[in-house]
Amino acid sequence: MKNKLILKNNIKEVRNNKNLSQLELANLVGTTRQTIISIEKGTYYPSAKLALLITIALDCKFEDLFFFE
Repeated sequence: MKNKLILKNNIKEVRNNKNLSQLELANLVGTTRQTIISIEKGTYYPSAKLALLITIALDCKFEDLFFFE
């Protein structure tokens, strides 16, 4: 039986280090604060486009924000 991969992220930590609120990040990427909250909690997985926009807004590489466990 294969292990199931779960997408995790470091968005909250990186966002806090850049002194951005959830609302500010949401506005930068064109989504809602609730979506950012859900992504950070791992209850919602962003589309490839939204994930890319988040990496651009936070000036990070994709692999620095998203990883599988």
